[in-house]
Amino acid sequence: MKDSKKTLEFKFERDIPASPSEVFAAWLSAKIPGTPWHLADKHSLDPKVDGLFYWTVKGKSIYGRFTEIESGRLIRHTWVSPNTLGLESTVTLTFEKKGDGTRMTLLHSDLPDHELALGHEKGWLYFLDLFPAQFR
Repeated sequence: MKDSKKTLEFKFERDIPASPSEVFAAWLSAKIPGTPWHLADKHSLDPKVDGLFYWTVKGKSIYGRFTEIESGRLIRHTWVSPNTLGLESTVTLTFEKKGDGTRMTLLHSDLPDHELALGHEKGWLYFLDLFPAQFR
């Protein structure tokens, strides 16, 4: 039987003037502005399959588990936060060569169809407006 719960998803694309491997590595660095880890008051990050991440910002905790990583190409992990109502959602990032740079795509799916989950759009836009500037 198919689950009939309605979910939300947000998709964002950014063209970044760096190679896919550079963009991939930067996304996983807490030292780079525009990554979720950089903003954290405290964080733990273990970017490998079945590795966990946890970060807090302004007293809110976000955590998840990396489910798929292909160096320079793909990062997929679960995502749980107060705005997912404690439910697990999925974040998928892809890094594809485009001209001399990279098209980075972020897809956040399986979000509950709830007003709080809509805040993820604003949150990801905040990060994705800062992140590409690190390569200029």
